[in-house]
Amino acid sequence: MPVSTPKRPRIAVLADSDTRWKWGALTAARIAPGPSMETAPREGAQVGPLVDGFLLRGRATPTPRQLEEVGVRADSLREVTAVEFLRAMAEGSYDVLVLSLVGGGVQAMLHGLGRVWENRPERPVVVTGYVGVVYEKLADGLLLRHGADLVLANSRQDADRFRAVYEGVGADASAVTEVALPFLGGAPYEGEHDPSAQQGRRPYTVVFAAQPSVPENRKDRTYLLNRLVQHARRHPEREVLLKLRSKPGEHTTHIEELPYQKLVQRLDPPANFRLVYGNMGEVLDRTDLLVTVSSTAALESLHRRVPTVVLTDLGIRESLGNHHFVGSGCLASWDQLDAGHRPVPDEEWVARQGVAADGSYDSAFDAARERIAKLLGRPGGLPPLTPYYTPVTAPGYLPGILARHHLGPDGTPLPGAPAADKEPGPVRQIVRRAARGAYRHGVQRVAPVIRRMGEL
Repeated sequence: MPVSTPKRPRIAVLADSDTRWKWGALTAARIAPGPSMETAPREGAQVGPLVDGFLLRGRATPTPRQLEEVGVRADSLREVTAVEFLRAMAEGSYDVLVLSLVGGGVQAMLHGLGRVWENRPERPVVVTGYVGVVYEKLADGLLLRHGADLVLANSRQDADRFRAVYEGVGADASAVTEVALPFLGGAPYEGEHDPSAQQGRRPYTVVFAAQPSVPENRKDRTYLLNRLVQHARRHPEREVLLKLRSKPGEHTTHIEELPYQKLVQRLDPPANFRLVYGNMGEVLDRTDLLVTVSSTAALESLHRRVPTVVLTDLGIRESLGNHHFVGSGCLASWDQLDAGHRPVPDEEWVARQGVAADGSYDSAFDAARERIAKLLGRPGGLPPLTPYYTPVTAPGYLPGILARHHLGPDGTPLPGAPAADKEPGPVRQIVRRAARGAYRHGVQRVAPVIRRMGEL
């Protein structure tokens, strides 16, 4: 018997950070077979899938504040270890599973799930992909994700690149499915507001979208911060906002060793300069100019037709990720911005990135929904998961990836793997918080000191 699809599909989402939870949960809503989450429900009707969220325990497990900021709800949400999650998948019944993890985590789960679902054709459709722009470790990340039923590509350009990598190593590329970033949307930009900030009108607003790890050194981050503050001083009639992803001590998808909150303490910014947190979409609602090095926020901004600048001050380099925007028409420096320059995006480039605001976004997930529905209705159920990496193809690489998640080479839990059948007690919670605190202290305080000493 094929897996039955209930009126409200059941979807599990496993994520390892705040941004990946946002991507995974929103993707789940958009790819669910049946009625779309965007459809207005009839009175008393339930629309959209039932979503069970699982947060993989680790250094970047989101805090309650981060989850609140993301603003994505689930029918249930709990923190788990890899072994606990695999147990839940063995006992639960889902139509779709979204793996919103770093590449190594996806690979470990694929092998663990392969063992859990061994000789079980009635399994969920497994979906994975990327949170945003893919500008580094393309082959590594893609091959670690190979084996899922769907590997989502956020644009036509990414879909072409993904297929080329898989076909180039002789791997099946049929799982690659073109979609778009699931968090695009919001009201389109309607033009500049009164820069004189007259009564009842908000000021012209410039937003710098910061990134936790780009750039990564103190010199470059201090430079960008100084230029932002200088821009605020040059334009006292404007509101200049530094949009931050996390507060000190919190971790996101990437490690942040030098939080801007600490760097700004050494400056004396003007009154029209502020630090802001919150949902990026809400910040874009009041943005007249979005500036960044290479944040995915640039794609959100372009989708809404907000004037968008990708900085070239530190060069156009792969390590910064801004090389991805070559051809976009958005590259510019602070000197150019201070002189009044406003880039005009290249429409063809924007369209290839899947962020064109021409109405096509509404159908961007149709192909994924159709593929999932077809897989769920496959006679005899779904075949076993078959990742490209196996003990035969990668005997020196795969075991280490699996071991980091306490799994053996065959995907089974190793002896002594952390797992629990109940919520951790008070002592365990205190120890866990202390361990995370020590890790974050090491990243943000100790590691930079050691690095500076090594440069002496």
